[in-house]
Amino acid sequence: MTDYDFLVVGHGIAGATLAYVLRERGHRVLVFDPGQANSASNVAAGLMNPVAGKRFALSWRAAELLPFAGAFYRELAQRYGQTFFYETPIFKLFNSLEEQNAVLARSADRPWGEFVAELTTTDPNLPGVHAPFGGAWLRGGGHVAVRELLATLATEGHNAGWLRAKAFDWTQLKIGADGASYAGQVRARHVICCEGAATARNPYFDWLPLTPNQGEVLDVECLGLSDAQVLNRGAYVVPLGAGQFRVGATYRWPPFSEGITAVGREELAARLSVITDLPFAVLGQRAGVRPAVRDRRPLLGPHPAVPALSFCGGYGSKGVMLAPRLATLLADCLEGRAEIWPDASLQRYNALRPVGVI
Repeated sequence: MTDYDFLVVGHGIAGATLAYVLRERGHRVLVFDPGQANSASNVAAGLMNPVAGKRFALSWRAAELLPFAGAFYRELAQRYGQTFFYETPIFKLFNSLEEQNAVLARSADRPWGEFVAELTTTDPNLPGVHAPFGGAWLRGGGHVAVRELLATLATEGHNAGWLRAKAFDWTQLKIGADGASYAGQVRARHVICCEGAATARNPYFDWLPLTPNQGEVLDVECLGLSDAQVLNRGAYVVPLGAGQFRVGATYRWPPFSEGITAVGREELAARLSVITDLPFAVLGQRAGVRPAVRDRRPLLGPHPAVPALSFCGGYGSKGVMLAPRLATLLADCLEGRAEIWPDASLQRYNALRPVGVI
């Protein structure tokens, strides 16, 4: 039997960043992941947005999470000789005079800190962009090439032997006082679940309030559309280069169809048509299922009754922004150097765990 310090189950953005942090600290790590091309992380556009939503609200802990994430992805770029993080301005278009006035009224109190670089009440005349009510220029964010990042890490993992391209069978896990063993093949001091929406089928963590949420994205070609920034109005438009963009994302609660839908394509095309009058061609469409939490906060930390188990996930659509700092926080916790933040700890849902259930 081979001994490890940690078994990490799942290699989406949560599991991949956590495994990286643990390996960098010298721990022996083994990752299990079936390699699903339609996982939420592989579908995501990787947007890091400091101010989001119809309420124009500052993202949770943005002042700490965004700089930390940027530094983390730049570190990966240096290590692998490949750019993953594009620190790009975000232009959030106002959709009406009412929204414009509401944001201007709030801006006097600087609720967004330094993340709003400029508010404009007139069309900034960006090539191909229809913005009659102006908008807000956001800084400190950008987008991450998630699919490329995960592929790079996975290639390293397969070559080095720390990533196994297979599903993890939780019925084969045996937990004792000094750790866990799996399928009679490996032992580990600790096992960490990073399975995303698949956690609903996990016998140890199926009580967590994770609700699967389906999102679809389009890859489009729109020649002449400004690619110097991310655009955001009802949908995000992320530049991919060579006149191509990723447009997303839809939100569908269960029950939803498996895979891509005509409804999703039409919805995203309609949203893009509000942002630009230019013709565009749809090059591709993908769908994935996000692990959403009812209070829109992540779930992190040890299992309340099984000390050898922890959970890391529930990031929803904020994965690239949350993952680096929370991976570091969980690693610190597992090393006995920190406590999980109360508003991120899965312990806040202990009351949902049925009595007598693991």
